[in-house]
Amino acid sequence: MCEITSRNFTVDIHTHILPEHIPNFRERFGYGGFINLDHHVPCRARMLKDGEFFREIEDNCWSPEARIKECGHHHVDVQVLSTVPVMFSYWAKPEHTLEVSQFLNDHIADICHRYPDRFVGLGTLPMQAPDLAIQELRRCKEIGLKGIEIGTHINDWNLDAPELFPIFEACQDLDMAIFVHPWDMMSKEKMPKYWLPWLVGMPAESSLAICSMIFGGVFERLPKLRVAFAHGGGSFPATLGRVQHGFDVRPDLCAVDNNVAPRDYMGKFWLDSLVHDPKMLEYVVALVGENRVALGTDYPFPLGELEPGKLINGMPWSHERKGKLLHGAALEWLNMDLGQFI
Repeated sequence: MCEITSRNFTVDIHTHILPEHIPNFRERFGYGGFINLDHHVPCRARMLKDGEFFREIEDNCWSPEARIKECGHHHVDVQVLSTVPVMFSYWAKPEHTLEVSQFLNDHIADICHRYPDRFVGLGTLPMQAPDLAIQELRRCKEIGLKGIEIGTHINDWNLDAPELFPIFEACQDLDMAIFVHPWDMMSKEKMPKYWLPWLVGMPAESSLAICSMIFGGVFERLPKLRVAFAHGGGSFPATLGRVQHGFDVRPDLCAVDNNVAPRDYMGKFWLDSLVHDPKMLEYVVALVGENRVALGTDYPFPLGELEPGKLINGMPWSHERKGKLLHGAALEWLNMDLGQFI
């Protein structure tokens, strides 16, 4: 307690976790596309998709004990856990995505129950089947998860799709937060080199998601919905001027479903702090407010912030302002209280 009072309590809203052992869903369901783990050496594993290498991970991607040890080193008090987006499985048969989701959600809920002062959980849903998604959303609430993680699009649906609105409405009604994370990046077939799907496609995906929810009137119709977007909102903050100008000069194209200006929604949703640049962090805080930017690191992956909180703590800001980014915004998004942890 003395250590925490001498620094800011820290909540990281953007961390990913997998179960140590994943069932062979390809064998169970009779078709491919699912991830499994090859534990080829101690404390490391290969993520494989139909036998093809996807990513190498370490035990901090599945072991809560390893994470707690590293959190202690980095002075992170609470991690918000969500699955790795490649596990969404929106492309699969809905009943199979539901089974995958239940497996992942039970795993995260179990960790949160074992370490309630260190972890908060987000679930994943079969978003391509809204009725099943709402069914699993209710179960997520029952098992103690505080929200859900979703993709920036759901197969051919952008987030303004009317099919998805009942899910968002249920999230508002059930007091469940939403974390929107890029996946299945647009035009990835045009970006085979230089890791461009992650460097160019991911930021564009986040902008697609934000614009879809604004222009589609989701925030207008659900004012109490609490949504956070990964990676500082991707390319959206830097292109808001263009988005607003397009709305102003071509309302016949942009304002067809919602006639409220995009700038009016700044401060109505959250962004994480994962922007890798102090000037950009200063800009997004000025754009959406210090109570709407929450620490997010993408732990434990290398494109994330490798020293959690370093960017925020290095800013020439007051202890109080840093506290809003390090825990205040996160707790408001989750609708939780600091007293639940200390």
